[in-house]
Amino acid sequence: MSGDTRITTLDRLDLRVEAGGWPEIEPFRAEIDAAFAALSAENPHVFNGRVYLLRHHAIADGVLAGTCFETDFAAFNWWRRRGIDDLGVKNIFAFAATEGADGAFVMGVMGDHTAAAGRIYFAGGTPDPQDVHAGRLDLRGSAMREMTEETGLSADGAREGEGWDLVEHGLYFGLMRRLRFPVAGTVLAQQARAFLARERLPELKAIHVLASDADITPDVVPFAADYARWRWAGA
Repeated sequence: MSGDTRITTLDRLDLRVEAGGWPEIEPFRAEIDAAFAALSAENPHVFNGRVYLLRHHAIADGVLAGTCFETDFAAFNWWRRRGIDDLGVKNIFAFAATEGADGAFVMGVMGDHTAAAGRIYFAGGTPDPQDVHAGRLDLRGSAMREMTEETGLSADGAREGEGWDLVEHGLYFGLMRRLRFPVAGTVLAQQARAFLARERLPELKAIHVLASDADITPDVVPFAADYARWRWAGA
């Protein structure tokens, strides 16, 4: 695991949604709009939807508590690409950490029409308005929904962890929900590939299996690679 990554085991999440948006980025709005226009010209499939980021947080007694706010994808993408932790927020998201009975992890290769084309990580993503319920962010629901939408897999038959593994890497706050299936990772991958073959424009263009360090290519994002290594080490 790289020195830039910290992994913490959590019992539960307490993430409230607050109003008010992201006023700190308004001085950069012209720059944001120009960056999104350039991205849209390069990739017309990119959609300027609404997403949620984490503003204030604390970890105590196995609980990650914090407040999240809504912004547009244009602002989120501009901030993420800057990679500068100077606006007091984190990129929070949930992944279904899909694992076979043999310890191999199943990840997706993002499609060429997405904003993260070619990158490899678990099914999941930045939360959006459909993940908000009664003023709180439902990241478990987000992870399970994204897994099914992207790979066709469901949690049926899997042994699901009760808590979360928080992977902190720079701007990223990746929350992993463990799902260990009773079949090998290659079998899960075959099922996911069959699903992708039936889709007209799937979000993923391929499925990648991580069974050992040899499978960690440069396209596997660092936080996903570090998490796999941490689990293989006996976490």
